[in-house]
Amino acid sequence: MDTHHPINPAVRAQVLEQLADIERRENVRILYACESGSRGWGFASPDSDYDVRFIFVRPLNQYLRLYPPRDVIEETPGPVFDVNGWDLRKALLLLAKGNATVVEWLSSSVVYRAETGFLAEMHHAVASVHRPERLFHHYLHMARSNYREYLQGEMVRAKKYLYVLRPVLAALWVIERKDAPPIAFETLVDEVVTDLVVKADIAGLLVMKRAAGEQEYFPRRPVLNRFLEETL
Repeated sequence: MDTHHPINPAVRAQVLEQLADIERRENVRILYACESGSRGWGFASPDSDYDVRFIFVRPLNQYLRLYPPRDVIEETPGPVFDVNGWDLRKALLLLAKGNATVVEWLSSSVVYRAETGFLAEMHHAVASVHRPERLFHHYLHMARSNYREYLQGEMVRAKKYLYVLRPVLAALWVIERKDAPPIAFETLVDEVVTDLVVKADIAGLLVMKRAAGEQEYFPRRPVLNRFLEETL
């Protein structure tokens, strides 16, 4: 599953060790674990974090308590690892409300762990609650919020443009296809963007992002700002 976004075998081994450690300490069973963020979307920088996301369950008796345990596990086991997991119940409730995050996790190109049959069952659940209008509004809200927060200055980090472009293109995909958008950012660009000037500018931005550090700033890109303003 990692053909287009390979993870170094040594890093993969570290991630699997961290997940096993979480299972022991938290007394949970991890059903699924994947890579999210820039490495999952295909535009990682050399110093990008590893954004590990997982879905877990606890022993049945813990759900029967008057005060059930937290439904989120959040850890930062090292400077380049961000590890975050949701209880299966939380994941399903958010899925039913149209939250796209779980859908994206389940479609990740980088899967660390998956119990037999889990993905098939979850994809069936996704199909049963799929509402294109909810998915569209999820991405539109994200795009507008990110645009207001990230792209107002004259100097902008490359990844912030991508954090706006990705939900914009995802929203356009949902409008056109009535389906969940692909995870790979370049697939979104190829399939959604028809303006060749905009497409070329995005390609240049990707080259810059993949070569630069996460914290580097660059002058704002008028072509992309105009495209975003017209689309939003």
